[in-house]
Amino acid sequence: MKNKLLISVEDISLPPWLKNAENFIAELLEKRGHTDWELSVLFCSDALIRSLNREYRNVDAATDVLSFESGTRYTDENGDERYLAGDIAVSVDFLYKNARDFNVCPDEELKRLLIHGILHLEGMDHGENHMGDAVYCEMIALQEQLLTDFISRTVIEEK
Repeated sequence: MKNKLLISVEDISLPPWLKNAENFIAELLEKRGHTDWELSVLFCSDALIRSLNREYRNVDAATDVLSFESGTRYTDENGDERYLAGDIAVSVDFLYKNARDFNVCPDEELKRLLIHGILHLEGMDHGENHMGDAVYCEMIALQEQLLTDFISRTVIEEK
Protein backbone atom coordinates (compact mmCIF):
# COMPACT_ATOMS: atom_id res chain seq x y z
CA MET A 1 0.00 0.00 0.00
CA LYS A 2 1.24 3.49 -0.79
CA ASN A 3 2.01 5.96 1.98
CA LYS A 4 -0.33 8.92 2.33
CA LEU A 5 1.32 12.33 2.64
CA LEU A 6 -0.50 15.52 3.55
CA ILE A 7 1.71 18.49 2.69
CA SER A 8 0.69 22.02 3.68
CA VAL A 9 2.12 25.53 3.82
CA GLU A 10 1.10 28.17 6.33
CA ASP A 11 2.30 31.69 7.10
CA ILE A 12 4.89 31.67 4.24
CA SER A 13 4.88 31.95 0.47
CA LEU A 14 4.47 28.70 -1.43
CA PRO A 15 8.00 27.29 -1.85
CA PRO A 16 8.86 26.44 -5.48
CA TRP A 17 10.41 23.17 -4.26
CA LEU A 18 7.30 21.88 -2.46
CA LYS A 19 6.57 19.01 -4.90
CA ASN A 20 10.25 17.98 -4.78
CA ALA A 21 10.01 17.85 -0.98
CA GLU A 22 6.90 15.67 -1.18
CA ASN A 23 8.67 13.29 -3.56
CA PHE A 24 11.73 13.19 -1.28
CA ILE A 25 9.58 12.32 1.75
CA ALA A 26 7.91 9.52 -0.23
CA GLU A 27 11.32 8.12 -1.24
CA LEU A 28 12.61 8.38 2.32
CA LEU A 29 9.59 6.53 3.73
CA GLU A 30 10.06 3.80 1.12
CA LYS A 31 13.76 3.49 1.95
CA ARG A 32 12.85 3.17 5.65
CA GLY A 33 10.44 0.34 4.81
CA HIS A 34 7.22 2.22 5.54
CA THR A 35 4.37 1.26 3.23
CA ASP A 36 1.19 2.15 5.11
CA TRP A 37 2.09 5.41 6.80
CA GLU A 38 -0.02 8.54 6.86
CA LEU A 39 1.80 11.66 7.87
CA SER A 40 1.39 15.39 7.52
CA VAL A 41 4.19 17.85 6.93
CA LEU A 42 3.71 21.57 7.50
CA PHE A 43 6.14 24.11 6.07
CA CYS A 44 5.80 27.37 8.00
CA SER A 45 7.41 30.52 9.39
CA ASP A 46 9.49 30.99 12.53
CA ALA A 47 6.52 32.75 14.14
CA LEU A 48 4.20 29.80 13.59
CA ILE A 49 6.68 27.15 14.71
CA ARG A 50 7.45 29.28 17.77
CA SER A 51 3.76 29.25 18.70
CA LEU A 52 3.63 25.46 18.22
CA ASN A 53 6.78 25.02 20.31
CA ARG A 54 5.31 27.22 23.05
CA GLU A 55 1.94 25.44 23.01
CA TYR A 56 3.16 21.82 22.87
CA ARG A 57 6.62 21.93 24.46
CA ASN A 58 6.43 25.00 26.71
CA VAL A 59 9.45 26.45 24.91
CA ASP A 60 8.95 30.06 23.82
CA ALA A 61 11.38 30.03 20.90
CA ALA A 62 11.44 29.19 17.23
CA THR A 63 13.07 25.93 16.22
CA ASP A 64 13.87 24.21 12.95
CA VAL A 65 11.68 21.10 13.09
CA LEU A 66 9.02 19.67 15.38
CA SER A 67 7.61 16.15 15.31
CA PHE A 68 4.33 15.10 16.87
CA GLU A 69 4.13 11.31 17.03
CA SER A 70 0.68 9.75 16.89
CA GLY A 71 1.52 6.07 16.51
CA THR A 72 -2.01 4.79 16.06
CA ARG A 73 -3.55 2.46 13.49
CA TYR A 74 -6.85 3.02 11.75
CA THR A 75 -8.84 1.72 8.81
CA ASP A 76 -9.15 4.18 5.94
CA GLU A 77 -12.11 4.80 3.60
CA ASN A 78 -10.92 1.96 1.33
CA GLY A 79 -10.82 -0.55 4.17
CA ASP A 80 -7.01 -0.52 4.30
CA GLU A 81 -5.26 -0.43 7.66
CA ARG A 82 -2.94 2.57 7.97
CA TYR A 83 -0.42 3.74 10.50
CA LEU A 84 -1.05 7.34 11.52
CA ALA A 85 2.57 8.30 12.11
CA GLY A 86 1.98 11.91 13.11
CA ASP A 87 2.91 15.42 12.05
CA ILE A 88 6.10 17.26 11.21
CA ALA A 89 6.45 21.04 11.16
CA VAL A 90 9.45 22.65 9.44
CA SER A 91 10.27 26.33 9.76
CA VAL A 92 11.46 27.46 6.34
CA ASP A 93 12.91 30.60 7.96
CA PHE A 94 14.97 28.47 10.35
CA LEU A 95 15.95 26.10 7.53
CA TYR A 96 17.70 28.93 5.68
CA LYS A 97 19.22 30.27 8.92
CA ASN A 98 20.63 26.80 9.71
CA ALA A 99 22.04 26.49 6.19
CA ARG A 100 23.91 29.80 6.65
CA ASP A 101 25.02 29.04 10.22
CA PHE A 102 26.28 25.51 9.41
CA ASN A 103 27.67 26.52 6.03
CA VAL A 104 25.64 23.96 4.09
CA CYS A 105 23.32 24.43 1.14
CA PRO A 106 19.58 24.81 1.86
CA ASP A 107 18.93 21.56 -0.05
CA GLU A 108 21.10 19.56 2.35
CA GLU A 109 19.56 21.22 5.39
CA LEU A 110 15.99 20.59 4.24
CA LYS A 111 16.73 16.90 3.68
CA ARG A 112 18.39 16.76 7.12
CA LEU A 113 15.33 18.30 8.82
CA LEU A 114 12.87 15.99 7.05
CA ILE A 115 14.97 12.92 7.89
CA HIS A 116 15.23 14.13 11.49
CA GLY A 117 11.46 14.56 11.78
CA ILE A 118 10.72 11.13 10.32
CA LEU A 119 13.21 9.42 12.63
CA HIS A 120 11.40 11.02 15.57
CA LEU A 121 8.10 9.65 14.23
CA GLU A 122 9.75 6.22 14.15
CA GLY A 123 10.24 6.61 17.90
CA MET A 124 13.91 7.59 17.87
CA ASP A 125 15.25 10.28 20.17
CA HIS A 126 18.57 12.07 20.57
CA GLY A 127 18.06 13.39 24.09
CA GLU A 128 20.19 16.49 24.45
CA ASN A 129 22.62 15.33 21.74
CA HIS A 130 22.55 17.39 18.57
CA MET A 131 24.75 17.87 15.54
CA GLY A 132 28.31 18.63 16.57
CA ASP A 133 27.98 17.16 20.07
CA ALA A 134 30.95 15.03 21.06
CA VAL A 135 28.72 12.27 22.46
CA TYR A 136 27.77 9.54 19.97
CA CYS A 137 24.06 9.40 19.27
CA GLU A 138 22.50 6.58 17.25
CA MET A 139 19.70 8.76 15.89
CA ILE A 140 22.01 11.53 14.66
CA ALA A 141 24.43 8.98 13.18
CA LEU A 142 21.55 7.33 11.27
CA GLN A 143 20.27 10.75 10.18
CA GLU A 144 23.66 11.64 8.69
CA GLN A 145 23.97 8.22 7.01
CA LEU A 146 20.55 8.66 5.40
CA LEU A 147 21.55 12.14 4.31
CA THR A 148 24.63 10.64 2.62
CA ASP A 149 22.41 8.02 0.95
CA PHE A 150 20.33 10.85 -0.56
CA ILE A 151 23.25 13.14 -1.43
CA SER A 152 22.51 12.99 -5.16
CA ARG A 153 18.80 13.70 -4.65
CA THR A 154 17.97 17.39 -5.15
CA VAL A 155 14.99 19.01 -3.43
CA ILE A 156 15.90 22.71 -3.47
CA GLU A 157 17.56 23.57 -6.76
CA GLU A 158 20.28 26.21 -6.50
CA LYS A 159 20.00 29.13 -8.89
